[in-house]
Amino acid sequence: MTTSHVPLTLLLSMTLVVAACNPFAPALEEGDPFGDLLGDPTTIEGFFTNFRNAYELRDASLYEPLLDSAFVFQYYDFDTQIERQWNFGQELESTRRLFQNANLIRLNWNQIISQDVLDAGLQSRVIRSFNLTISLEGSDVFRTDGNVNFLLARPDTAAAWQLRQWRDESEL
Repeated sequence: MTTSHVPLTLLLSMTLVVAACNPFAPALEEGDPFGDLLGDPTTIEGFFTNFRNAYELRDASLYEPLLDSAFVFQYYDFDTQIERQWNFGQELESTRRLFQNANLIRLNWNQIISQDVLDAGLQSRVIRSFNLTISLEGSDVFRTDGNVNFLLARPDTAAAWQLRQWRDESEL
């Protein structure tokens, strides 16, 4: 090979290498690209991750599958000093309205205060503290903290956890 062909050969091989590398289409990475966003719904921590993300993304389509069809929300109304509750349908409607009217929701789960596994792993009672910030249209900002008392349930140990009962233990 003559020396005049070396630059041409080098140029051709460099062109082939560069052509195979497209900076606008980087190689796919290993693993789940949504791993940080979507928790494993078969674990308690994964349930809480998915719950937080549904709230922060204000996405009812992520929130609804977290609820068991027999869902009940309970709280103590300090103004009237009465226990109050609502069911699955009322919870979905209430949460949809919240998501529609909020500009921003931040939910931080803190420590698990207690956790009891019940019914051979098909139910779990979890009491956990939280901090919640909601910014509504019109610049109203609400902040609260407290504890949730969740009864999680699933039909078998390989299934996703769902919220069957939520007792709000916040003191508003």
